[in-house]
Amino acid sequence: MRRTRAALLALPAALLALVPSTASAYPGPGRVTGSVVTHDPTVIRTASGQYRLYATGGGISSKSSPDRTAFAAGADAFGSRPAWWSRYSSVPEAWAPDISYHGGKYLMYYSVSSFGSNTSAIGLAGSTTGAPGTWSDYGIVYTSDSSSDYNAIDPNLFVDDDGRWWLSFGSWWTGIKMIRVDPATGKQLASDTARRSLASRPTGTKAVEAPYVVKRNGYYYLFASYDTCCAGTGSTYKVKVGRATSVTGPYRDKNGVAMTDNGGTPVLESHGSVIGPGGQSIMNDVDGDLIVYHYYDGDDNGTPKLGINLLDWSSGWPVAH
Repeated sequence: MRRTRAALLALPAALLALVPSTASAYPGPGRVTGSVVTHDPTVIRTASGQYRLYATGGGISSKSSPDRTAFAAGADAFGSRPAWWSRYSSVPEAWAPDISYHGGKYLMYYSVSSFGSNTSAIGLAGSTTGAPGTWSDYGIVYTSDSSSDYNAIDPNLFVDDDGRWWLSFGSWWTGIKMIRVDPATGKQLASDTARRSLASRPTGTKAVEAPYVVKRNGYYYLFASYDTCCAGTGSTYKVKVGRATSVTGPYRDKNGVAMTDNGGTPVLESHGSVIGPGGQSIMNDVDGDLIVYHYYDGDDNGTPKLGINLLDWSSGWPVAH
């Protein structure tokens, strides 16, 4: 689950732990400057070469960058927050946006909920420019309530090679789910209402969330965030991945363990002052694939900051560098 921006910036001192000092094979985040405090980032590069980043908080917070290094804070995506948000969040604010570009329009899926609740909704908005303040809300896409065994948050759109649209989402409860989406509406396809399971943890903690699907080298890869988010330097968030020959799975890790049985090959974990990396998205840029994420800075009282690393796929598995 994704905690609110206000809560993230006011973490109690009791949650702040000693920074691990052990060496790690994981790389440090690439250099970013300016407005770097963020949570659950999603990034797209526009036709003009500008980078637009949206993230959890407010009416969906924004940043921009001309070079993927220097980021400036911008206005919220929505000039006024849609009225329906108040049915799912008392604040109300939106979490975990997912931006993409299809058919001459920017699309953004996002979620509205409150921390620890699965009375949640996924919404959809569109914009011809992708700029803050230009987004039109298209309303609710999918919901969950207190009787559901899933949680309708953390959406990610994937379009397959045959032009079929799929939306993965979820956290905790029974894990990561996927539904089929109608390209004409961006909402669930009426002729296929199945809700498929992609990843879960049948025993122990249920903490798996924030799915992101890509296809590389003939395989579908599912990235997800595991363990505890939103606790500053007490966070244990980490990113794991599995792959499959079908978009709907089964996804398995490097050792063949199914992601529906707590499988997952690590991509990023806590190392040094980089605590709890997660809330990730994957972006294909001119120099390759990027993993874009947040982490809690152990050198800055656990402030959530932007992390960006390139991914190397040469082994058949994504390796951050």
